[in-house]
Amino acid sequence: MLLFYSTNSNYHSEFNHIKVNLKEALLNGQAPDRGLYMPESFPTISTEELYSYSQKTYPEIAYQILNRYTEGIIPKETLYSLCIDAYNFEIPLEKVRGTTSNYILRLDRGPTASFKDFAARMMARMMSLFICESNEEITILTATSGDTGAAVANAFHNVPGIKVIILFPLKEVSERQRKQMSTLSGNITTIAIKGKFDDCQALVKKAFADTQLKKHIKLSSANSINIGRLLPQSVYYFYAASRITECKAPVVFSVPSGNFGDMMGGMIAMKMGLPIAQILAPVNGNDSFPNYLKCGEYQKIEPSRNCISNAMNVGHPSNLARLISLFGGQMNEKGEISHPADLTKLKEKVYSVSVSDDETQKTIISVWEKYQLLLEPHGAVGWNGYQRWLEIHPERKDIPAICLETAHPAKFPQHIRELLGIIPEAPLSLSSLDSLSEHYKTMDSDFDLFKQYLLDTVLK
Repeated sequence: MLLFYSTNSNYHSEFNHIKVNLKEALLNGQAPDRGLYMPESFPTISTEELYSYSQKTYPEIAYQILNRYTEGIIPKETLYSLCIDAYNFEIPLEKVRGTTSNYILRLDRGPTASFKDFAARMMARMMSLFICESNEEITILTATSGDTGAAVANAFHNVPGIKVIILFPLKEVSERQRKQMSTLSGNITTIAIKGKFDDCQALVKKAFADTQLKKHIKLSSANSINIGRLLPQSVYYFYAASRITECKAPVVFSVPSGNFGDMMGGMIAMKMGLPIAQILAPVNGNDSFPNYLKCGEYQKIEPSRNCISNAMNVGHPSNLARLISLFGGQMNEKGEISHPADLTKLKEKVYSVSVSDDETQKTIISVWEKYQLLLEPHGAVGWNGYQRWLEIHPERKDIPAICLETAHPAKFPQHIRELLGIIPEAPLSLSSLDSLSEHYKTMDSDFDLFKQYLLDTVLK
């Protein structure tokens, strides 16, 4: 059975030897020492099996990948059923017209029109299974900068035994992003925090570390601090590569990055044997990571910068602790590096650049005019990052490149209308929100206030 360790395992000595299975990692969310769970080893996939993925459906590939981590935890036939149920929507991989090797992977066709659906739907099904087995009740705390909250709310809505509390920055999500969370009720509670995403994330992390809360409330997370988010996200890297090269030749992925969970899905795929030439992780104005790659010193962006690619407004990406760990280093939850990563090897695998709002807007316009390809702000950051990488590596222009489109353009109708003079047609999952009533609370970024709210609400 595969076990998971904490990225802080050498930082807090009393937790040095704690290792858990997937069920425990999933339900705990965060390790007791505030670290993030990582697989003790990565199962490798044979070349022959990788080649076979070109003939398999997305749910079949998901089963093959996830079974490596759930063996001994979830019966094979149960996992296969979960994959069939979770991935019942299309995943278009579009060749960009006028190019020889550029593709857009549209991860925006799920029920909340965001790539977060891929992780949240599988996570909800796994957690529901575990909760039913243990007859427990659990409260999921989630901070969102835009799309995570919607995907989590939708995936966990009315799941027995699970309450969900979602925190989002009051002024930094679009109206449609907010409505995707706030129009659900029942076991879903949505709270607007007067602050930044990092304030929301800090409240969640402090709650996990609070001993009094632990005594009274079983807490877990559906943020990408939870390893249950990252494992399902590794699947679409295998899927995309299988449709282009049958996993026989390396590809480049450009992944617009905020909290770096999506990019870590690609790193997991790479560690499992998928031939990836390089992962590009362009960010918006929150440039702590590209600055780290340049100088080897890490400094958080405090407060985080508000950019039009709002789901990426993260001043201190939580998943950097995992990335640093993969390359032999150690970073704690505060962003302090106690042991440096091998920066040379890291830069061989990962490239990052900061893309400004002005560059993002110009990219949306130029890509539309040149290719008739409609991108929203996050996808535009991904495309711009790829073009910037090509300027440095023109010799690699013929390597197939897949840019991830992580949200539907209709989530940002105002930006698209202002830039292109068109209004993107909204899928039913978004257009149906306009007539629904909202229910959300507003709260200061104060942990004592939030803690008391949890005690009063969850225990009543």
